Amino acid sequence: MNKSSELLLPEYRDNPFINRLPAQMSMREAWAFLSDPPDFSPSDRNYPAHMRVQCLYRLGRCFEPLEHHLRLEAAFSALLRQGYVNRNPLTTDYIRRLRDGHERIVARDLQAVRNPVRSSAAGFALLGASGAGKSTGVERVLEYYPQVIEHDEPFSMQQVTWLKLDCPFQGSPKQLCLSFFQQMDLILGTRFLANHGGSRSSLDLMMTQMAQIANRHALGVLIVDEIQHLTLAKGVGPAAILNFLVTLINVIGIPVVVIGTMGALEVLQGDFRQARRANGLGSDIWERLQPGQVWNHFVEFLWRYQWTREETPLTDDIRQVLYEESQGIIDVLVKLFMLGQLRVIELGVTRKRPEVMDAGLLRQVAAEHFKIIEPMMGALKSGDRRKVAKYDDLRPLEPHVQQIMNAAQLRLAPAPLPVVKTFIPRQAEPASSTLVEKLQELGLAADIAEVSAARILAQHPGASLLELVGHVSAELNRDGPRPNSRKPKPAARREQPISQLAEIVATGKAAGKTAHAALREAGIVAPPLLGIAR
Repeated sequence: MNKSSELLLPEYRDNPFINRLPAQMSMREAWAFLSDPPDFSPSDRNYPAHMRVQCLYRLGRCFEPLEHHLRLEAAFSALLRQGYVNRNPLTTDYIRRLRDGHERIVARDLQAVRNPVRSSAAGFALLGASGAGKSTGVERVLEYYPQVIEHDEPFSMQQVTWLKLDCPFQGSPKQLCLSFFQQMDLILGTRFLANHGGSRSSLDLMMTQMAQIANRHALGVLIVDEIQHLTLAKGVGPAAILNFLVTLINVIGIPVVVIGTMGALEVLQGDFRQARRANGLGSDIWERLQPGQVWNHFVEFLWRYQWTREETPLTDDIRQVLYEESQGIIDVLVKLFMLGQLRVIELGVTRKRPEVMDAGLLRQVAAEHFKIIEPMMGALKSGDRRKVAKYDDLRPLEPHVQQIMNAAQLRLAPAPLPVVKTFIPRQAEPASSTLVEKLQELGLAADIAEVSAARILAQHPGASLLELVGHVSAELNRDGPRPNSRKPKPAARREQPISQLAEIVATGKAAGKTAHAALREAGIVAPPLLGIAR
């Protein structure tokens, strides 16, 4: 059981869904947990250029908690625990909730309630500019909580503490239900998608099944990202999903967090805002960073991680250019810093220039590579929120930067060595003496065998004994006889028994041959010498 001080709170006491959660963190503990600096050592600057380009990717994975991240962690901690207050499995209210879920499925109506139970859940909206780190911040907070907790008491069940979904691209409620079933299947090993996601299932039935599954597995918080996709909803419009999310909060008792860009602000001005007001936790809007203490802190944190040969000091001119070209958007700032280092590394290799960044180089890099997000950057510079809401998508920048980095790695990688055909060793490498002995057995002189064995072993270190012998044979055939090779002595002619000679003559005579011809064909008599008349 969790021994943190939160158990002293009466509303948290003796609730298995809360007791099994990790302890609430202080602000200092939250900062330490969320912080994720990149791996870095000054000695990394000695790596070859193509390896240092790979090190730059570490900047895209690092995380430095800021004040709004700490607010988010505290809000999520309260949201999760408060949502479980009125869903204690040790009380009869929890059983009533499960029974009501069955009633909803039969009636195919989320509002069907036989035994109303007060909800302690709340809604929370996190909005902000694209690239401000909303999704990344939420994911870092979620890492603190195990997604599935196994319970044996008071009954066996799997508690799902959180589930994160992306809002369907065109705001389809049915697609949201299908995504819910699929994600639950992935983490629990169930078959909800196959059982409830068929083409014959109506939307009303899917939504009631989704609500019941969430209730049965004590879903702590449902997070719906990219909520701005509701602006693209066709037919039913954004109201269908929003009403469903509000029902999950107020009727089913499951907290809901929605995440979106400023483009979602307008669609959240209706029912969902009222639900948030009623439950008191409200929302948070992450604006782009403004010049000041927080911005300076993050820039100084980031600037420490340079993989260039020389370390560039952070000057006021550089600070100003970084802000002008990123407009306080963290994601754009990080990518500008990565591309700036990439540029000076390339210049160091191709033009032998010192690997030092300056304000002019960073401005040139932004002008060259940030054209793809120029509409959004222009809207941010104008300060017009309506324009920002219209051009608040930084997604095209990610693959663009990835392509630039990949191309640079190929250019900076060392030239490949000539391809040498080698043989995969199929047995232990034979010793030189073993090969020499085998070559001598095949008739090669000892001195020639030793020289050939040494040369072939050096050229083919992984070859088998049979392959080595073949290489020696091919080399000898290609080069011709060696000067020092010993010619085999002609074998002494053995005298044949008289009975055998007679048999040869008789056999030849039967074939119509003379005795001389038969003996000559048998190799007994030598042929006449050329140039001498008979």
